Amino acid sequence: MILAFWHSCIFPATYVWRKLQIRVMSSDSFDGEWTGRIIRKFGFVKVRGSSSRGAVRALLGMRRELEQGWAVAFTIDGPRGPRFVAKPGPVLLGRATGAPMVTFHVAVQNAWILNTWDQSMIPKPFSRALMRVSRRIVVPADADESQKERFHGELQAALDRVREFAEANVAKVGSVEFPVRKS
Repeated sequence: MILAFWHSCIFPATYVWRKLQIRVMSSDSFDGEWTGRIIRKFGFVKVRGSSSRGAVRALLGMRRELEQGWAVAFTIDGPRGPRFVAKPGPVLLGRATGAPMVTFHVAVQNAWILNTWDQSMIPKPFSRALMRVSRRIVVPADADESQKERFHGELQAALDRVREFAEANVAKVGSVEFPVRKS
């Protein structure tokens, strides 16, 4: 599957999805190398490249990982924004591989917000969090340009919906209004 999420929730997402060997795109820059070392400690695997540097190589690497059965993840508005604007990489990858796209957002009730372009959240201890996951979006292999644009719009809308829901409901986590289902 192809996971897509906003760069602002990279810290809580790293914790939620840890130790699953998910493949993530990370640049060869100084920051990318630093980030790559950290994510490896959490059980992620770095695929070299980014949307701004080495995009073709990175997409080919992500494709290879999907074809080997691994999940891949994109911080879809990274590495530099604009904030909350999805890039087309997952749609292209979904079309090429048949892997479904899935979006998610992790809202945090109490977090430190960094003064960065993405306003990254670092959860404060004992803070409530809510992760909302979208339905699967499958891009047909024969999708033409207009269909790819439609699926890109669908990806953007799914990202917006999961973010809005998670942020609107995170304060209800654990309450009577938002009971946790036990299976």
